[in-house]
Amino acid sequence: MTAQANPDIAAVLVIGAGGMLGRDVSSELARRGVTPISKDRAACDITELVSLRSAAQELQTLCGSGGSRRGVVINCAAYTDVNRAESEETLALAINGDGPGHLASVCRDHGFHLVHVSTDYVFDGTKAEPYETEDATFPINAYGRTKLAGEVAINQVMAEGTWAVARTSWLYGVHGPNFVKTMLRLAGEGRDMKVIGDQVGAPTYTADLARALVDIALEPRARGILHVTNSGSCSWFEFARAIFEDAGIQPKSLVACATADFPTPARRPANSRLSPASLLKAGIAPLPDWRDGLRHYLAQESGVCAKA
Repeated sequence: MTAQANPDIAAVLVIGAGGMLGRDVSSELARRGVTPISKDRAACDITELVSLRSAAQELQTLCGSGGSRRGVVINCAAYTDVNRAESEETLALAINGDGPGHLASVCRDHGFHLVHVSTDYVFDGTKAEPYETEDATFPINAYGRTKLAGEVAINQVMAEGTWAVARTSWLYGVHGPNFVKTMLRLAGEGRDMKVIGDQVGAPTYTADLARALVDIALEPRARGILHVTNSGSCSWFEFARAIFEDAGIQPKSLVACATADFPTPARRPANSRLSPASLLKAGIAPLPDWRDGLRHYLAQESGVCAKA
């Protein structure tokens, strides 16, 4: 069941609202009747404490001085270029690690609840089963290290019960570049494609994730670390094959390859599967199967292209 507007919540501040996920979160809040204060990077830079305080003051104004209605902050701002983070770890850390720490201090000072988005890359991918929230973290790339630093900062700054961290994986959505668009473009160019078949995870549609993030913001039991992905799992190769099947496209050629055959600056976890147990315990409905998410994405993408 989808949580509806909570009368105790005055408004929700969305940081990183200009990005692929942030735009879907803002749209979902508006659909639920919750006032979104949407801030893209130009309007609110998560690395600048003064900028965060200014945005927080807007939220505080809507909450009023009596304290009867509270504010919530959803942080979608992130440095997401996994490969480039290997050479720009200082910058990635400022956005993914220090920024959430600054935001947490602002939320603490104003009494706001914080929902922060993190990643499966905090794990090393060596576990055979899906990862639980209590499993030990051990990131194997710079991006994962910086995202884990953000989690740690929030936990250190804010009191228990005042924050939630939603770890997710393999995001794609209408409002940004993503794996699905890349596969369709390469197929349209008549390219021969090799796609990694030995990394497994859950492709997650940002519209589905946005609904879950708003549920988390509105649900009092949704606190601490949560794992939030579309249900089920597949390899990147299986994901690519499903994309072409559901789009009704026959690529020139599509074959699976090993991670070792496709070296990148950043190492990737072989297993990125995240258990939904924490989400269920918090009273949040599981996200749809990843294949359903893909079909909904393709339908929405078609509608966007038709309007253009």
